[in-house]
Amino acid sequence: MRHVFVFVWLALAGIPTAAVAGSPAEPIAPPPLREFRAAWIATVANKDWPSEPGLPVAQQQAELISLLDRAAQLHFNVVFFQVRSVCDAMYASPMEPWSEYLTGTQGRAPEPFYDPLAFAITAAHQRGLELHAWFNPFRAAHPQSKSPPATNHVIRREPELVRHYGDQTLLDPGEPPVQARVLDVMMDVVKRYEVDGILIDDYFYPYPQKNAQGRWLDFPDEASWKRYGVPSGLSRADWRRDNINRFVLKLSQSVKAAKPWVQFGISPFGIWRPQYPPSISGMDAYEAIFADSRKWLAEGWVDYLAPQLYWAVGSREQSFPQLLDWWRGQNVKGRHVWPALADSSVGTKFSVAEISRQLQLIRRNTDPGAAHFHLRSVLDNPALTATLRTEYAAPALIPASPWINGTNPSAPAHFSVYPGNPTHVQWQNPSGREPMDWLVQARANGIWGAKIFPGPRTDGYLDTLNPDAVVLRAVDRLGNLSAPLIWTPPKYSPAVISRGMKK
Repeated sequence: MRHVFVFVWLALAGIPTAAVAGSPAEPIAPPPLREFRAAWIATVANKDWPSEPGLPVAQQQAELISLLDRAAQLHFNVVFFQVRSVCDAMYASPMEPWSEYLTGTQGRAPEPFYDPLAFAITAAHQRGLELHAWFNPFRAAHPQSKSPPATNHVIRREPELVRHYGDQTLLDPGEPPVQARVLDVMMDVVKRYEVDGILIDDYFYPYPQKNAQGRWLDFPDEASWKRYGVPSGLSRADWRRDNINRFVLKLSQSVKAAKPWVQFGISPFGIWRPQYPPSISGMDAYEAIFADSRKWLAEGWVDYLAPQLYWAVGSREQSFPQLLDWWRGQNVKGRHVWPALADSSVGTKFSVAEISRQLQLIRRNTDPGAAHFHLRSVLDNPALTATLRTEYAAPALIPASPWINGTNPSAPAHFSVYPGNPTHVQWQNPSGREPMDWLVQARANGIWGAKIFPGPRTDGYLDTLNPDAVVLRAVDRLGNLSAPLIWTPPKYSPAVISRGMKK
C-alpha cells in the first residue's frame, strides 16, 4: 500500500518518475498485436467522400475529418484514399484537372483553395492512420460523369491515346505515351506528398462488355497492336499482358528509387484463372483483362497484394477460404497478402456475420490483414460497425515489411510516468523525423495492456491503472520498433516521503 500511496502522491504533486533504458533484469513486454486493417475511401461518384460534389470547403473538410475519426475509433490503421479515378485529381496536380467529384466541375479548383490530399495525409497521420494514395491507371471517364472534360484533360489534350469501349472511356495501355503519362502522374504524387503507400485497383484492360446484339466486344487497340504488338512477335493476348506487366514493374521500380519506404500495393480481381485452385470458376482475369496478378506477387514486384475476395466462405464456385489459401501459396517472395473484403455486400449478398468468419480465416496466418471496401459501407451499417468494433477491439500495429527496410527507428530519448487514475505518460522525440506511432505497453497485476498513439503526440493516458511497468517504443511507417524505454516504480524511503510532504 505504501508504494501505491507514493505513486498517487507523485502524480498529484506533478512529479514524474523517469524511464531509463532497459536491462536484462527489467520487464519484457510481449510482442505487440499486428494486423493490417485498411478501409477504402472512394471518391469516384462520391461513394465515400465528399458526400456530394460542390460542397463548401469547410463542409468537405469536416466530412473527411469525421470519416478519419471514426476509422481511428474502430482501430483501423490504414486508409486507401482515392486520388485519381478518371485521369483527374483530388490534389493540386500540374498534369491533370481537378475532379468533378470535388467541386462539381472538372478542372475547377476548390475555393477557398486547399489541397485535399495534403489535408488528408496530415489528418490521417494525426490519428495514427497510414494513407495510401489509390489510383485508377487507365480509366479516362466514368459512364455517369456529369461534367464535360476540362481543357487539360487527356480526352481533349491527347485524344489519340483514348479508346471507347462499350460505355467505358479508357487510355490504351499498349501506347507507350500512355504508360509514360500514367507513371509520371503517379510518381508526381510519390515525390511531392508524404504518402505511406501507392495502390492501384483492378482496372487494367476493361472488364468485358457485350454489344446490343449480345456479342462480346474486343478492346479497340488495333492501331497500337499493329504499331507495337505485331513487331514484338507476341500473340495479341500476350502482348496486352506484357503491357500491364511492364507498367507494374516500372512503377514498382520507380517508387522504390524515389522513396524506398513507400509501400506499393495492387488490389486485383480475386480469381487469377478458373480452376486455380481446381474447384474455382468465374471470370478469367488473365485472359479477360490481361492481368497476370500471380506473376506480380511471385516476382516480388509488390509489397502487398489485396486480391478482391468478394465471395462468401460457403460459396462452392468462388470459395473464400480456398482462394485465400491459394493466393497465400503463390507468395514465394514472402510479401504481404491482405485480401479485400466486400463490406458493401453485407445486407444483400451475405450477412454481417460473413465478415467475422472471413476475418477469423485470415487470422490463421502469421501475417493477418484485410482491406474493407468501403468505409461508408461499414459506418452506415450499425450492425457491421458493431461487428468491427468487436473484431478490432484491441489496437494493432501494421505487420513489418523487412524486405523494404528492417532498420529500427531511433528510441525516444526520455519519458516520464505519472501513475494514478488514469496514468499519464509523456515522452520526447530525439530524432528529426516523426515516427508513425508510439507504442506504450503497461503491466498491472501481471497483465499487459497496450495503447498506440499517433506520431505527432508527445503524451497520452493509459487504461492500465497504477502500473508496475511501462514500456515505450517508437514505430516507423514500416512497422519497425525502436529499442524500448522501460519504467518501473522507484523505491522511496520514508524520509524522502516525509520531506516531500512537508513541501
